[in-house]
Amino acid sequence: MFVLIGWLIAMACIFGVFIAHGGNIGVVMKALPFEMTTIFGAAFGAMLATNPPKVMKATMKGLGQCFKGSKYTKARYMELLALLYDILQKARKEGLMSIEKDVEDPHSSALFQKYPAVGNDHHVTEFITDYLRMMVSGNLNAHEIESLMDSEIETHHHEAHAAVQAIQRLAGGLPAFGIVAAVLGVVNTMGSVGQPPAVLGGMIGSALVGTFLGILLAYAFAEPLAGLLEAKVDEGSKELQCIKTTLLASMQGYAPQVAIEFGRKVLYSTERPTFVELEGHVKGKK
Repeated sequence: MFVLIGWLIAMACIFGVFIAHGGNIGVVMKALPFEMTTIFGAAFGAMLATNPPKVMKATMKGLGQCFKGSKYTKARYMELLALLYDILQKARKEGLMSIEKDVEDPHSSALFQKYPAVGNDHHVTEFITDYLRMMVSGNLNAHEIESLMDSEIETHHHEAHAAVQAIQRLAGGLPAFGIVAAVLGVVNTMGSVGQPPAVLGGMIGSALVGTFLGILLAYAFAEPLAGLLEAKVDEGSKELQCIKTTLLASMQGYAPQVAIEFGRKVLYSTERPTFVELEGHVKGKK
């Protein structure tokens, strides 16, 4: 919603001021389809040539996420921490082997299905169960698991960031393709030097629309989308860091209530539940 509002404000200010100063919007509208086709066609072709299919697929998916609200809310984090608390509490009371069935088949686990917001998230569930499985096996110490977690989180971040880089490269190329469209317009104009001044003026104006559109699309559309997607990628990594901190605290001997407090402190302040909120949520889920 805010993306569309931002675009609306930008367009209203740019074209509103242009019209208010006596600009002929008809020249812009007449050239718009041709210039947009040139710029978008060239930019999309270059994007396909630069990025492998998996990055293109991730980019299309990421662009769709930009128009949705963030799923990383305070409610989701309370569900996540409550899930971790229940798992660690069961392991503490009944032993690590008691959570083996939950780890091996989380989709049939009452613990995971109790918290559907995170229990049905394949990536989060896989991250949790993989490291719980290592904890159950007892073959790795906390430092080794921490190193492995850091490597996986870094890999996840770089993989997700590929879509951000693809859009940023697109934003960087759009002004140049706008210039290409403008140059072609000038070439077309030079081939019509015998036309009346009014006709030539319109043709030159149409050519300059290409430069204008390239810059506008880059900095009012593509670059903001890249920034928004980057923020969503960072939120995804933050959730994994929360899980990592909680599990490591448990491995170091802290009680489940203290371990989830470690995880809570990792979260961004805008989505972080207070101690009282989290405690009330955990007790309410028992």
